[in-house]
Amino acid sequence: MRVVTNKKLARRNKKITNYLFFGTFGALILGFVLINASLFTGDMPDNLTLIAQSAVLPVLLILTVISVRMTNMWARAPRPENAIEDGLKGMSNKSVLYNYYHFPARHVLICPQGVFAIATRWHDQEFTFRDGKFYSRRNIISKFFSLIRFDGVGKPLRDAEYARQHLQRAIDEIEPEIKVQPLVVFVDPSSMVYFESEPETPVLYADPKKSPNLKDFMRDAKRLMADTTGDSKTKNASLMPLSDEQIEAFEEATL
Repeated sequence: MRVVTNKKLARRNKKITNYLFFGTFGALILGFVLINASLFTGDMPDNLTLIAQSAVLPVLLILTVISVRMTNMWARAPRPENAIEDGLKGMSNKSVLYNYYHFPARHVLICPQGVFAIATRWHDQEFTFRDGKFYSRRNIISKFFSLIRFDGVGKPLRDAEYARQHLQRAIDEIEPEIKVQPLVVFVDPSSMVYFESEPETPVLYADPKKSPNLKDFMRDAKRLMADTTGDSKTKNASLMPLSDEQIEAFEEATL
């Protein structure tokens, strides 16, 4: 499988994440000093100091939230692109995985099984999936801290659908007959989803040791295609939804 990653963007955002981390840490120290200035000087704060003290808390909150979100997206291990690549080992060498070129479709896979827009989740938690929603199985205190950090799991199915719609518009310019399929992939090996109902979009693990996982999904999809078309596995493995020329045109238009 060929992997095409926007490494320049990934490196830049990781560097920004590091700057934000140290900047936020420094801002917390500065904010502590500013809020408690009267303790150091012994003087009553003037109007300007009071205004600064009132503004520092929301600024610190915003900086902290942005720093945490950037860390989770661009610095947290395992990296989604690596987890997906590892989870797809053994795929056809004609397959292509694109990372960070087609936002909001952060990961795009073109392979014999079809064209996929992949929405990932980094969360190392346990969830219950019921009636189209993910519910955290953490205790109330952990849920509270997750809420104030704005790092909840969100709406993976909706994000996958948005990614699919965006990618579909790009694919329509190349081959209107191809239907993009959405996927949700949890990349952290510690994640766990308990399904009480069937999701309309496949929800998978990148880790091949867990089920349902990305590798088994692709293998089953290939087997289903072979059964449907009557082709042998060998022949079916060579088929691609887009020709080499179409993939080249897609890359020229979107990368």
